[in-house]
Amino acid sequence: MSATDIRNERLGRKVVSNLEKRNFEAYYLPTAEEARQKVLDLIPEGSTVTWGGSMTIRDMGLTSALHAGNYVVIDRDLTTTVDEQVDCYRRAFSCDYYLSSANAMSEDGVIVNIDGNGNRVAAITWGPKRVIFVVGVNKIAQDVESALKRARSTAAPINASRFNVETPCQKDGLCHNCKSTDCICNYIHFLRNSHPAKRHIVVIVGEPLGY
Repeated sequence: MSATDIRNERLGRKVVSNLEKRNFEAYYLPTAEEARQKVLDLIPEGSTVTWGGSMTIRDMGLTSALHAGNYVVIDRDLTTTVDEQVDCYRRAFSCDYYLSSANAMSEDGVIVNIDGNGNRVAAITWGPKRVIFVVGVNKIAQDVESALKRARSTAAPINASRFNVETPCQKDGLCHNCKSTDCICNYIHFLRNSHPAKRHIVVIVGEPLGY
């Protein structure tokens, strides 16, 4: 085990402990492969599953694994029209499991997310029976203020480039606290505690994942 692996495991397990104090169900897995299997083990066969706009869960092969398994999958990525996509957003509220990552997380267990449309943070807050976050250790920041800065100054400009929207951060990689009509930082969400207790599950991965 490398020095980086040792640090990541110690950090991950400390954050798991802090999340549990906030009524989350939480786990630490060293690799994306192990985390993918853990998430599949957490979701009973036959469950209705969907997800938000997370590159983490796509890149680690989790969405493909769900399609290959015995689940009822609502996949926004397969829609061809705006109306179909919005319908997926609405159907998410009645799902058994909703999957997401986080734009950032503080060491003491506060999860920070920023949305353009608000559908992801809305489902995280209310609706689906369970919410599962998969979060790489690269998303962990020292405190809530640092987590918010990471979400706005690191994740948001990268996502703006991914979506190819006309925002100042897309042009120079810096957060301008903009009021652009294409702004993807319209809804800022802090998840302090899981309520009801254990509704939210967090799987921390000892590898850098997503943005």
